[in-house]
Order: sequence, then structure tokens, then C-alpha cells
Amino acid sequence: MRRIIGGIPTTVESLQERIHRANVTLHRLEARYYDSIHSEIYNRNEQVRITFTLTVIDKFIEDDQKTALDFGAGTGNLTKKLLQMEYTVTAIDISREMCEILRESCRNYLRSGKLKIINSTIEDAVLDRAEFDLICCYSVLHHLPDYLDVLQELSGHLRKGGIMYLDHESSPFCCSGLAQKMKHFYLQSEGLFDQLYFKSIGLHAPSFDYALADWWTAKEHRIDHRKIEDVFKKEGFRFITRIDYHQKTGWFLNPFFYVYKRICKPDTCLWLAKK
Repeated sequence: MRRIIGGIPTTVESLQERIHRANVTLHRLEARYYDSIHSEIYNRNEQVRITFTLTVIDKFIEDDQKTALDFGAGTGNLTKKLLQMEYTVTAIDISREMCEILRESCRNYLRSGKLKIINSTIEDAVLDRAEFDLICCYSVLHHLPDYLDVLQELSGHLRKGGIMYLDHESSPFCCSGLAQKMKHFYLQSEGLFDQLYFKSIGLHAPSFDYALADWWTAKEHRIDHRKIEDVFKKEGFRFITRIDYHQKTGWFLNPFFYVYKRICKPDTCLWLAKK
């Protein structure tokens, strides 16, 4: 968007452009450390849960031709699991650095044609209609300037009988008073364990600014799950469900997690929608 200030044309960034730029900057800095510092993603419990979920989803896809879109693929958390399940995967990510890491780790799949990597915003990616049996993203919606518009657009790229799988987003319960206080205490304890772990392996990652990049995690503007369900209904999905769960965040067994799980409602959720 351009406006005139003192007779001089000036470009004014839109919120969408600012969020995109913040994510590009964040993941440029974070890419080399990503798998090491995100214990909430790469801890064993979470990795087992994701693999199990994908295995279950795979069984419910009708006329499955094993084509998948992983948007916001990052370093390949879901992409690599889908490739091992014999899917042909299109992986899209806004971060050139993330794409390079994924490209380096999956060279054989790229050569065989089983993997296609697109370095682009999801809004600008060129995809065929009704191309995929499975469309998935993990820990991505809160990074998108307009996640509802993206979901509506992506629905058109899903085949009849296919499934859209969205995971690792804040649940509607994450802001409740007791849960917020208990979660803060639990995450503080996890942070202490993680710092001890980082020190033991000699990892000295810098601090990162997530404020603008993780736009929809702020208390003032959380992900609106009612609107997500409305998008799925509008797009004619036959089966829609949200599953809430307690997020296991650390590398190590933390006894406070079980206290937190007992006292508080689930803080994280996933969506499954079948077309």
C-alpha cells in the first residue's frame, strides 16, 4: 500500500506484510536451532502422538492416492513422516532457510520425485484444484495473517474423501484463569529443565522475538475455533471434529505435567475434517 507524505510516495506495510516479514526474519535466525530448542514439538511423547495420528488419518482417507500437502513444513516434522508412509508430498514454507534444511535432509526423496519443496507464502503458492488426499499443517495457523482465508482456499485443493489435518494450536481453554497460571508455572519448570539440557550439550541459542510472528497466540487475538468450524461447514466437509489435549512440552519427564493435566483443561488442540 502506498501513500503520499510531503509529496513523496511512501510504502506502508499492511499487517499481513508485517506478519510475513516477521516470520521470515524469525525463521531465518531460528532455522539452525529449530529442532533442538522446540522441545514441545520434538520430545518423544509428542513425536509418537503425531505418528499415531497420521497413521489413523491414513486409514480414513477414501480412494487414497497417497498425495499430501504439508504447508508450513519447516524442517520436515510432518513431511518426513508422510514420506515414510509412502506419500508423495508437496512441502511449502515461507522460510528459505527451513526449506534448505529440509532439502538437504531429503535429497533422495527429491531425486525420486516423491517430494516437492516450495519456498513461498501459502497465499502465493500455485497449486492444482482437488490435488491432494491429505492437507496438513502443524503449529502453523497462528503464524498466518489470515488463517481462515487460507483454510477456505486450501479446501479447494483437497480431493473428495480426503482429510484436512490441523494440529498444535491453542485450544479454547488455554486462557482460563487457573489453566493460565498453572501452565505458566509448568512451563517455567520445563524451561529450567531445558536450560540444563542445553547447557549439558553446549547449545547456546540466541533469544527470539515471537510477538508478531506468532500473531494469533496473543491474549488479545487468539485463534477462533468457532470460525474454523464455520469454514469447514461452508466448504461442505462431511465430518468435522476438534480434539483437545494437554501438551507435553519438555525433553524430560516433569512431574508437574501430571498435576497440570489433572487440574486444568487441555491447552492444545487439533482439527480433523473429511471432505
